[in-house]
Amino acid sequence: MAMTGQPKRTPLHDLHVELGGKIVDFAGWAMPVQYPAGIIAEHNACRTKAALFDVSHMGQVELHGELAAAELERLVPSAMVGLAPGKARYTMFTNQNGSILDDLIVSNAGDHLFVVVNAAMRDQDIAHMRDNLAGIRVVERSDLALVAVQGPKAEAVVASLAPAAAHLRFMETAKADLAGIPCRISRLGYTGEDGYEISMPASEAEKVARALLAHEDCEPAGLGARDSLRLEAGLCLYGNDIDTRTSPIEAQLNWAIQKRRREEGGFPGEERILRELASGPARKLVGLLPEGRAPARQSTQIVDAVGAVIGEVTSGGFGPTVGGPVSLGYVLASHAAPDTPVSLVIRGNPVPARVVSLPFVPHNYKR
Repeated sequence: MAMTGQPKRTPLHDLHVELGGKIVDFAGWAMPVQYPAGIIAEHNACRTKAALFDVSHMGQVELHGELAAAELERLVPSAMVGLAPGKARYTMFTNQNGSILDDLIVSNAGDHLFVVVNAAMRDQDIAHMRDNLAGIRVVERSDLALVAVQGPKAEAVVASLAPAAAHLRFMETAKADLAGIPCRISRLGYTGEDGYEISMPASEAEKVARALLAHEDCEPAGLGARDSLRLEAGLCLYGNDIDTRTSPIEAQLNWAIQKRRREEGGFPGEERILRELASGPARKLVGLLPEGRAPARQSTQIVDAVGAVIGEVTSGGFGPTVGGPVSLGYVLASHAAPDTPVSLVIRGNPVPARVVSLPFVPHNYKR
C-alpha cells in the first residue's frame, strides 16, 4: 500500500529524539534506526544484557466472540481452538495458493484473542480479519503502545518493575502492573534472546519506557539492531524471507502447523501445504555463510559449482555475534543440506559460501 504524507509517530517519538535516535520512515512510521551508541553496540547490549525496542508501529488487535478461535482457524494453518488461556502461538495468514500473507502472534487473553501483526501489513491484516471472521468483533487497539525488552537480563529488568513477569515461560502472557501501569506482558520476541513484549496504554508508554531504561542493564535499541539480531536468530522478516511467493514449508515453518491441522486441513492453501509437508518443497530457506567480509544482501543470486542459478538471498548483512556476514535465502532442495558449497554473486563476482543450519546464534528462550 502506498504511503502518503508524513510518517506516523509512535507514543515514544519524543523520547527517541531526546535519546538521540536517528529517525527513519519505516512502513509509514517514524522509527529510530539507531541511537548514538550505534547498531553494533545496541546488538551486543541485547546479546549480553537487555535492550528496549519500540514496536508500537505493529498492529494490536482484539478478536471478541465465543467462536473467535474457530473462525481464526479458517484463516491460518495453526491450531487456535484449544490454545489455553495465557498461551501465545506464532502463525501466519495463508492464501488459496498456500503462500503467506503475513505472520502474526495470537494470544489467548481469556475473554478474547489478542493478535499482533506486522506494521507494513497492519491495514491489510485488519481488513482481512474483518472481511473473513464471521460474527467476530475485530477491534484495532490504536490506543495501545508496544515495547520489547530482549536479552539475558530482560527478566531482571522487567521483573524489577513487575515481579509476575519472572513466572512467565516462553510464549506465555499475562496482565500485570508495571511501574503502576496496567500492562499485558508476553514472554516472546524477535531477537532469539529471552525477553518480553509489553502492551500498555499509549498515554503511559513514555513512563513505562523510562522506568525500564532506568535499569542499569537496559539500553535503547533501534531497527538496525533488531534486524541484525533476528537475522542471526534465523527469524523470517515478512516482505523479505516470507511473502506471497513463499509457502510455510519452503520457509521451514513446519513446526507452526500442529498435528491436528495436518490431519484435518481446513485452511487456505491446504492442498499445497499438506503436499509439501508430505513430499517436501522444491526449494527451502537456508542459512548462508559467505567467505570474506562482504555481505550478500537481498536479491543476490545463489549459484552452484558450474554457475547455474539455484536460488536467491532474501536477507543479509553483518552478524556482530557471528563476527562476519550472514544471509538467509532460498535454494533448490537438492542444495539445501548443511555444508553444501555454493557461491553468492556479489557485485558480479561469485563469492564462495556454504549452506548452514539455522539459527546462526542459538536461541535463548526460557521454556
